[in-house]
Amino acid sequence: MIIGMVLGLAVALLVGLVNVEKTENPKRILMFKTPLSLLFLVAWTLQPAQHSCFAGLVLIALLFCLGGDVLLAFGSRGTFLLGLVSFLIGHVMYAAAFFVVGEVGPLMAVGVILLMVAAAFTWWWLEPHLWDMKIPVLAYIVVISIMVCGAFGIVGDPTIPAYARGSVFAGAILFYISDLFVARQRFVVGAHVNRMVGLPLYYAAQFLLAFSAAWIPG
Repeated sequence: MIIGMVLGLAVALLVGLVNVEKTENPKRILMFKTPLSLLFLVAWTLQPAQHSCFAGLVLIALLFCLGGDVLLAFGSRGTFLLGLVSFLIGHVMYAAAFFVVGEVGPLMAVGVILLMVAAAFTWWWLEPHLWDMKIPVLAYIVVISIMVCGAFGIVGDPTIPAYARGSVFAGAILFYISDLFVARQRFVVGAHVNRMVGLPLYYAAQFLLAFSAAWIPG
């Protein structure tokens, strides 16, 4: 019941956020974005954690992502860079959580190969548009790729329930894809479609990862 109410409110706020993003007005954006991002912290609290280390790292990741959400709303170059750093730390925390419980094995090896190809393609796509942001963006690509590789490790661990593995893996993949739309908006082509697609993917990812904090066995 409570989970349904939280998700219903999140959908309503997301619809409002996608609409106000057209205005590019930070105050109006933050009116929707801040409470919406706070809801994925609420989602984390709704069920008791089984694996305290995993859940704690996920909470820290969510907090840094919340900070990144607020910073990116302002739209300036300086706050974008700070937001990038905040999200980068969030991905480091997610990666740490995944590697704490995941299995280093064949499936993770497959993930490493796939993410190396994806990272190379992403860099080829973005590099001509980055100018003096090349080093921060390259660092971000490396970290988020490591995070997704960690999610492959969780999928490869049969001792973890299938719904928990699926939640983590889907969350990591959706997060990766949503960041491609953030990069497209910032560096390649500024268009509302980037937010129309990227924002729902991002919030779906965060809620999946927030809920997964209670589903990983201790």
